[in-house]
Amino acid sequence: MRLAGKTALITGAARGIGYEFARAYLAEGATVALADVNAEAVAQAAASLGPKAVPVTMDVTRQDSIDAGFAEAVSAMGRLDILINNAALFTAAPVVEVTRAEFDKLFAVNAAGTFFCMQAAARQMIAQGQGGKIINMASQAGRRGEALVSVYCATKAAVISMTQSAGLNLISHGINVNAIAPGVVDGAHWDGVDAFFAKYEHKQPGQKKKEVGAAVPFGRMGTAEDLTGMAIFLATDEAKYIVAQCFGVDGGNWMA
Repeated sequence: MRLAGKTALITGAARGIGYEFARAYLAEGATVALADVNAEAVAQAAASLGPKAVPVTMDVTRQDSIDAGFAEAVSAMGRLDILINNAALFTAAPVVEVTRAEFDKLFAVNAAGTFFCMQAAARQMIAQGQGGKIINMASQAGRRGEALVSVYCATKAAVISMTQSAGLNLISHGINVNAIAPGVVDGAHWDGVDAFFAKYEHKQPGQKKKEVGAAVPFGRMGTAEDLTGMAIFLATDEAKYIVAQCFGVDGGNWMA
């Protein structure tokens, strides 16, 4: 019960990593607002987690939706202590095939969405006057380039940079801003990722997934559950002296 009495908002929480974070936070005693652009899916997700899970429909690419979503979450929970910026999109293509529409869409969700949700949370936390915790989901892809993943890598590099700047700016208000950089995480989304590589690297379906899993020093791809320990830790007072850092939880794929 390390988060007993705390409230959290998690974006992109209808499935996958965001849903697992919500489940873990609830098990640690928190009340959690699950935010997602898919209203039906997030309502079902929250219902499956019990009465302390609050569904919030939010499109992180629209400021009016961010404002309304945070207001709804605070109204339901009474306050906001923790934000996890998890909503993100992925695409892969050679540089010469990336369209402006794809570029703009990824930056709108992964970078601008992260920034303006962070801003909304910070404003609420400053108004409450008791500090808070903001956890941004970066990626090992934000620490290096990848030949077919130029735009996604750039968005996650932006998340790391924004975490550093916001961390330095907001700690004066008692708000700790840090990030988690997962490696390759198994889940339903990997079917889409694998399909991109099957197309551009001429691999059989499932081959890329098998290759990246075998390349992880730990011996396998990560799971959403592998990330929850860091997400819980960074939200506790145990992490109060940690500011503007990005933590790799990746089975040894990247050595910072």
